[in-house]
Amino acid sequence: MPVGDTAFSTSVFSVDVAGVGRHPNPVTCVVRGRRGPLTVVGQGQSVTGDIVIIRPGVEHHIVCGEGGLSAMYLDGARWPGRWLSPGTLAERLGGRLGELALAGMQLDSDAQSELRERLSHGQGRLPLGMSAVLADLAAEPMTRMNQAELAKRLGLERTQALRLFKDSTGMTFRQFKRWTGLQHAARLIVAGTLVRTASMDAGFADTAHLTRTFKQCFGLTPSQAIAGLPTIGG
Repeated sequence: MPVGDTAFSTSVFSVDVAGVGRHPNPVTCVVRGRRGPLTVVGQGQSVTGDIVIIRPGVEHHIVCGEGGLSAMYLDGARWPGRWLSPGTLAERLGGRLGELALAGMQLDSDAQSELRERLSHGQGRLPLGMSAVLADLAAEPMTRMNQAELAKRLGLERTQALRLFKDSTGMTFRQFKRWTGLQHAARLIVAGTLVRTASMDAGFADTAHLTRTFKQCFGLTPSQAIAGLPTIGG
């Protein structure tokens, strides 16, 4: 199968909270305590560490120390199943992976790319045409790209295009569009945009819709996240 580049979005958010509520990450996520270890709890498991990688799609909550946490969301990154068992909720990262995760949270794009490469064992390249689709969805969250347009752009029948999209991203087309819009809204909120404005700009029906989705995916409401922003310093 022809392949294109590996462009996926990486989002890094920091918030000074005592913890985040129960939620499943839509994508593979790496978290670190900003001033000490944190603990990820779920499915009868508890993992404590300075830097922890969390399996996508598994409900959990996080207990933080003073200073809250930073989280890096790696769209499209494969869960490192070759060295973690299928039932593992989370795992501490150390060594080179820990170094890359820390640098990635400091917005080092080369470190983010190398971390993705190591997690996917070099198998993270995208089918030809998929990168352009993902880039357009990320750039314009309000776009109403539908399944027919997706199929046309990939040169496939609709069902084949949807299957390829999920195989490539780990999410359905609908889930990915929602996640992309949510990340866009979160970035706007961090930048100081009003929640109602962020809701509209990201394509959500209203503030209530954004708030529900935000809490489902991040374990915090927008107001809780905003309350934690002013104290962020390093």
